[in-house]
Amino acid sequence: MFTWKRWMKTPLALAFAVTLLTSAACSNNADHTEHDKVSGEKELEQLTVLLDWYPNAVHTFLYAAEEQGYFKEAGLDVKLQTPADTNDALKLVATGKADLALSYQMQVAVSRAEDIPVVSVGAIVRHPLNQLFVPASSGVKSPKDLAGLKIGYPSLPLDEAMVNTMVESDGGDASKLKYVDIGWDLIPSITTNKVDGIIGGYVNHEKLLLEKEGVKLLAFNPADYGVPDYYELVLTASEKGLESKSEAFRRFMEAAAKGQEYTAKHPNEALKLLLDKQNADFPLDAEIEKQSLAILLPLMDAGAEKFGAQSAESWNQVIAWLKEHGQLSKEVKAEDVFRNL
Repeated sequence: MFTWKRWMKTPLALAFAVTLLTSAACSNNADHTEHDKVSGEKELEQLTVLLDWYPNAVHTFLYAAEEQGYFKEAGLDVKLQTPADTNDALKLVATGKADLALSYQMQVAVSRAEDIPVVSVGAIVRHPLNQLFVPASSGVKSPKDLAGLKIGYPSLPLDEAMVNTMVESDGGDASKLKYVDIGWDLIPSITTNKVDGIIGGYVNHEKLLLEKEGVKLLAFNPADYGVPDYYELVLTASEKGLESKSEAFRRFMEAAAKGQEYTAKHPNEALKLLLDKQNADFPLDAEIEKQSLAILLPLMDAGAEKFGAQSAESWNQVIAWLKEHGQLSKEVKAEDVFRNL
């Protein structure tokens, strides 16, 4: 979706850093070795974790876990990274170039049908964020009223299938919908009246940004109109990774749960930790992220279950819906797609 700059140090700065590190290593190596023996400290296990997008409110729990020392307490050295292209995250995990990655429940099922050996190990956002938006002034009261109107979507067949399901579930005729491929120009397509509604925008992001511009919106949740109440965001690993690092992944989830608990109890403090880490290329609007986090927290709450818990029922419903709408190239079984750590 985005192209990211890779930060490079100048040769002079790099040489200076190497000199300092070499000097420090020579003078302190013996002291460090003796300290480790005395304190009994163990070397932290490194994990590379790919975000689904640039750092934003949904990732607050990860930065809280990092800054509060929960990952270190779990014996982990976690590197949070943003992939150059968000579509690459699952493939990078599948090929062992990253240990864990945030992705999407439906995308994981589709990937398994394409023989990409990824497994969901935790449900992070437990309900849909991708919702159908129409201007409040449009006269549309429910999805069936969209017949004959233009729906903007970002080139994804899944989004088209979702709107079709919503309209038909509401008693409308999906064949009368007019789809317009708007790429990721979701916000300008609404503000310039290029389309009458959009799918692909998130209730905790695009909706907030549009409303900040004065565009009042109605949001229709797919789960209210025939689409399974799916997990929007999940944490994924590879099959090979689970064979060799399942214990580390379990400790990661426990530390992440502590980060989420801290975030729920101290949202303002946790959000500041995120804002301090924001990507310079994509600066965050602090007020928007505050509103976003308030929307996200209840949608990430697993209730009596532990943070990240997944159910076979949810996966079976999603797989059945994807199959019904021709989104799976071959059979997929729920037991192959997810695992609770």
